[in-house]
Amino acid sequence: MAVIFLALHALHLNADFPNHSPWMDWAKYTDEGWYGDAAIRHFQRGGWYIPGDFNPAAALPVWPLLELIVFRFTGVNLESARALTVGIFAGILVVSYLLLRRWHKLCQSASGRHRVSSAPAIAVLLLAVSPFCYVFSRLAILEPLLVLLTLLAMLAASWARPHEATTPEGRVAWLGARIRYIAPILALGLLLPLMVLTKTTAIFLLPAIAWLLWARAGYRLKPLLQLGVPAAFLGAVVWLSYYGFIVRPHFLSDYRYLFSANAYTGITSENAISVLRDAFVDGAWVGRLLYPLALLAAVIALLIMPRILRNPLIPALLLWVAGYAAFLAYHNNLQPRYYLVIAVPLTLLVPVVFESIWNGPRMIAPLHRFAAVLAVAALVVLAVTDARQTLHYVRTPEYTFTHAAEQIHDIVMADRTHNPLVLSISGSDLSLMTGLPSICDDFGTMELPDRVRAYRPGWYVTWNQVDDDKMDALTPMYHLQRVAAFPAMDDPERNLLILYRLDPATPTNPPRRRRKPIPRLLVTNFGQQPSEPQLEH
Repeated sequence: MAVIFLALHALHLNADFPNHSPWMDWAKYTDEGWYGDAAIRHFQRGGWYIPGDFNPAAALPVWPLLELIVFRFTGVNLESARALTVGIFAGILVVSYLLLRRWHKLCQSASGRHRVSSAPAIAVLLLAVSPFCYVFSRLAILEPLLVLLTLLAMLAASWARPHEATTPEGRVAWLGARIRYIAPILALGLLLPLMVLTKTTAIFLLPAIAWLLWARAGYRLKPLLQLGVPAAFLGAVVWLSYYGFIVRPHFLSDYRYLFSANAYTGITSENAISVLRDAFVDGAWVGRLLYPLALLAAVIALLIMPRILRNPLIPALLLWVAGYAAFLAYHNNLQPRYYLVIAVPLTLLVPVVFESIWNGPRMIAPLHRFAAVLAVAALVVLAVTDARQTLHYVRTPEYTFTHAAEQIHDIVMADRTHNPLVLSISGSDLSLMTGLPSICDDFGTMELPDRVRAYRPGWYVTWNQVDDDKMDALTPMYHLQRVAAFPAMDDPERNLLILYRLDPATPTNPPRRRRKPIPRLLVTNFGQQPSEPQLEH
């Protein structure tokens, strides 16, 4: 069933993000183009960097490098970028299965019992049928890759083992022991900087990985240092090399700008209670049934049956959720796509916790049977309702955004008198869909009026209206001539894509004004009071 629903992810890749869904996220208008811009521009314009424009690849190069490889074979198009994300989601399912299976075997070996676990298969099924994962794992955004790299890092930590004090007999045995010690550390040392260079918020996920290392070290400090210090050192060397040799000498302003551009929100003492409430309530985005089940699993693990925390994977998943939830509250920009990073560990938590309860000491027989019936019923209802919603999205694709982009492309390319460069907040998405060159009208290290003067776009594309700051930047040089408008998407604030042609502004001579006569000065004697006619004068 998981494989079938995974295959459904690959259908209708050019379709809109499902309209009228519970998840109103602005990423569907911008992020697919922004964070792949370096790869898009490399093939369309011959260079990935546009001075003064928004260049996030300076700080986040991993995703555009992957797209660069894909575009080398497929050409630049939206379908290929989204197919890459679907492939990454397939990797999430595979690695999730391997991670849960690995820790089940480790816990079974420690306890001396051997039982077949269904938790890995159940977890993969829940992820595959999830409508929340479906809609966001089909967008070419950063979050799915961050989740995959985190899972890979946790799997590498699960295979780490302290260096054996005794020397194995024989060269082959010695070499095998060295490989078993070095390979997980080497993998961690490479995966950690890749996580940060995919999305800098990855630092909030490091405690979950550290916990698994701590567990593999037997909860002892010296073995933990044996495992953690080399991996951290290698990761630091990789990241510092990238920063020192590439970013600092060439793209430091773009690197810093990415953080300043995302600093417009944040938690304060005045809004702390409302932000924490919203961050908690918005967790229901991951699933109206899955979310309470995951919270119940967390409560059971932490308060009711803490013995199941002996499985180190459960505390690691809880640390993953807590760490990224802390970032969400700290940043106070509660966009649904950010919750994809915690949707995966919450989904994995449900089958792992409930199977740990099931395989634990037996309760009273009738109570045990009743709990089993409840667990099966909850699983069936969750899988069926999620699968039904996902199938609805698969059966009803819409193409409003791509159709609007195609019509804009036809209009722009038919006019040979204007520069085809498009100025738009969704310009990078238009470049990805149609190949039109573009610059951003919102983000960039150069002020918008200076950017307009430097690059002289011929067209302006906006959603619903022209903002005052955009008009102030354009009117000194251009007259905005509305050419066409295309209904697209479902956000009331962004559901009409408007195309303006930027005609040169015609200078107008100000009308001559007749000079007003200057009245003669009023002259009075010393001490004389003015009369009424003099006051009027």
